[in-house]
Amino acid sequence: MNELNQKICDEFAGLVVRKDLVKTVKGNAIVPSYVLEYLLGQYCATSDEASIESGIQTVKEILAKHYVHRNEAGLIRSTIREKGRHKVIDKVSVSLNDKKDVYETEFSNLGIKKVLIDSGTVKKHPKLLVGGVWVIADIEYDHTEDKDASPWILSTIKPIQMSHFDYDGYITARNKFDLDEWIDVLVQSIGFNPEFFGRRSKLTQLVRLIPFCERNYNLIELGPKGTGKSHIYSEFSPHGILISGGEVTVPKLFVNNSSGKLGLVGYWDTVAFDEFAGKQKRVDKALVDIMKNYMANKSFSRGVETLGADASMAFVGNTEHSLPYMLKHSDLFDALPEKFYDSAFLDRLHFYIPGWEVDIIRGEMFSSGYGFVVDYLAEVLRHLRNQDYSDQYQEYFKLSSQISTRDRDAIHKTFSGLMKILFPQGGATEAEIEEILKFAMEGRKRVKDQLFRIDSTYADVNFAYSNKAGQELPVQTLEERQYPNYFSQTVGEVSDIGMPEPDIEPVDVSSVPQPSKPVSEPVSELKEHHVTYAENQRGVSYDKLFGPYLKGAKHITITDPYIRLFYQAKNLMELLETIVKLKEEGEEVVVSLVTVEDESKGEAQRDFFEQIQSTMFSVGIKFAYSFDNSGTQHARHIVTDHGWKISLDRGLDIFQQYDSNDAFSLSTRLQTHRAVKAFEVTYIKVD
Repeated sequence: MNELNQKICDEFAGLVVRKDLVKTVKGNAIVPSYVLEYLLGQYCATSDEASIESGIQTVKEILAKHYVHRNEAGLIRSTIREKGRHKVIDKVSVSLNDKKDVYETEFSNLGIKKVLIDSGTVKKHPKLLVGGVWVIADIEYDHTEDKDASPWILSTIKPIQMSHFDYDGYITARNKFDLDEWIDVLVQSIGFNPEFFGRRSKLTQLVRLIPFCERNYNLIELGPKGTGKSHIYSEFSPHGILISGGEVTVPKLFVNNSSGKLGLVGYWDTVAFDEFAGKQKRVDKALVDIMKNYMANKSFSRGVETLGADASMAFVGNTEHSLPYMLKHSDLFDALPEKFYDSAFLDRLHFYIPGWEVDIIRGEMFSSGYGFVVDYLAEVLRHLRNQDYSDQYQEYFKLSSQISTRDRDAIHKTFSGLMKILFPQGGATEAEIEEILKFAMEGRKRVKDQLFRIDSTYADVNFAYSNKAGQELPVQTLEERQYPNYFSQTVGEVSDIGMPEPDIEPVDVSSVPQPSKPVSEPVSELKEHHVTYAENQRGVSYDKLFGPYLKGAKHITITDPYIRLFYQAKNLMELLETIVKLKEEGEEVVVSLVTVEDESKGEAQRDFFEQIQSTMFSVGIKFAYSFDNSGTQHARHIVTDHGWKISLDRGLDIFQQYDSNDAFSLSTRLQTHRAVKAFEVTYIKVD
């Protein structure tokens, strides 16, 4: 129980649950997380270990006794017949039998149909009519000789979701957390350990929540497999529904003209389309046209009548190519079916989540800390759909006049959604508002940049904002910074110029030696400057950052107070590998480390250094280490004996966490394939 988890439990007593408990109780029950957390929230919403253990057993017993497995449906039906009555947990849907003028219920796993349900319950829970809802229901059995009558009787039915919540209490408790703490609370609430995510990656995860709190919000996420793109929409909220992109039809999504039955957009806050990508998928052109109108105008036609709805839409799918390949040969919408590869449709998307920046989900990335019972957070987000935070940046910032109305609306919607999620109570500082505004602009710019590549009739837009001093500040996407040579091109114009280096590389890295290539560029041609790297950027390595400035040095001093843990010692070892590549054969280089001794793990720390010392001696690197425990050691830098000082705000700790045990991952073998944290480097010439 760390400080943050204790604070969550204190401020949101009874509304939080330990996130690893979901796996503990789930077993082989194929139910969404919000169903399990609904039950856990009733019996395990505490930090008391004895109460948690007792609650887990209770929930397990409830699932074992009442959850209906498809392969045990016959046994459950028999139990109902023999006992006369039994409680079940199942997904149910309701349809109107217009011949008999009655509503009939179908139980998905139990396999019984045509169970009568009163119209009052249907009116109270209209989602029963479309898509299906998880419920706890009492079912009775009463056999009758009437062949048309069903022996199954629905006694009671209760959708598995909260009936009410205290929004004022939520706001009051939110004020007890600073922004960093609150972001971590939310990340834990959706099931992830915030320690494995940088600030930008956390915001990317939270953007997935915007469709639940912002009406008519259109979001797309395309990226590699296994990054959890659809998890939020299938597991997080009883107000969202995830459907396969191949199953979408006009009647299912909007309205059935023959029956008059309203489709999914009329009943759900968020409709998500899974497996949306795939060039060969067949898509109805009429569906695309209706979707374009709905996404732009919040309305759709049913014959002569026009209907409105406020469901948000999320499109998730897998990309077929790497990011640089798409930028060089096509665009970031390359994986979409032909009918959706339509500039008018794509222009209606408010935000493009760069799925290639999202790490493939690993086991250790799931949280074992406390977070909201997701049903509670889902109700909070649903309540926030009635509010508008889109103008809260205008006190400090102004968007460029070149930004069109549609672009402006997209930016406003994303900004409003993130503000609702992060600052429902208001009170954000100018710096915090600027961070959110830039992030919102970047997501829309990613859409617009690709539209320009697809259709050159789109005007080039200056995505920029100005502060109160009138200073104009441009916004760039990360891929624009990383691959500038491939970026400002329309499809077909990209020349075969080879993989570009990021435009923010400090020096011409062609001189960095590989094991078989000598370095020929003299050190004197290097120059002083300062470089900033963005979170999630790739293509960075110690060879590129430091190599040219370390070449030729006979004595190198590394000052970093945080070389204590195994991964930090591993970073040091990788820097020494760079020095090995640079060193002339037959020469020796002295490398001195000044760090701080770890109070609790000093022995292991010394062991790391002695192993490094032994290994490096055989290749001509004389490694020595010393401890400065004066308490004044904060600076991180590398100094050479031939006149260069490299100042590092993060020291050697520039890479985000990755699975170092995966021998077949490029991240473990090549630094350039790792995502970096945000960091800065300053190169200074000294006497």
